[in-house]
Amino acid sequence: MSRWAPLLLLSFSVMAHAAPGNSAYEDMDNLLNEKGLMARLGHQVQQARDTVSEQASSLVINAMAFLDVPYLYGGNSAETGFDCSGFVRAVYEQSLGKILPRRSDEQAAATQTIDRNDLKPGDLVFFNTMRRAFSHVGIYVGDGKFIHSPRSGAQVRMEDMRMAYWNKRFNGARRVPLQAGETSR
Repeated sequence: MSRWAPLLLLSFSVMAHAAPGNSAYEDMDNLLNEKGLMARLGHQVQQARDTVSEQASSLVINAMAFLDVPYLYGGNSAETGFDCSGFVRAVYEQSLGKILPRRSDEQAAATQTIDRNDLKPGDLVFFNTMRRAFSHVGIYVGDGKFIHSPRSGAQVRMEDMRMAYWNKRFNGARRVPLQAGETSR
């Protein structure tokens, strides 16, 4: 696990509840700069701040806190590592208190189908990477990019869905249903 992950998660959570211009944003920017991630993530963080609801922004930013956590088949924690569906499940549970099914195909079945053109940050994106539908899942962050735990020997990372590999294997976008009383993204 990245030694920064717990601190980033806590800082992102605090920032999600702060008003724009608040020192929490400045603190987060300083932390990202310190870790050398502002150049890599600055655009996505600012986009999340500017264009999505607090809920979706918090979810995307919390997902980014797990960058560099190693892949582990069947993994579902930052301490031991994540597989793709374990990563998505952990982010949704920690960010919104929503418990998603454990497997990626079950996550697809439990969520609302949306058109790829309607993707918003925080939505789920599915890929056929093992010759079966919905065998891989990630979280859409905006600007054609998604964050996921890709495979053995790799770490949680952000990639562009428009790359040939992912574009060819894309097989669905889903939105996690909202509970009564919650506002939409």
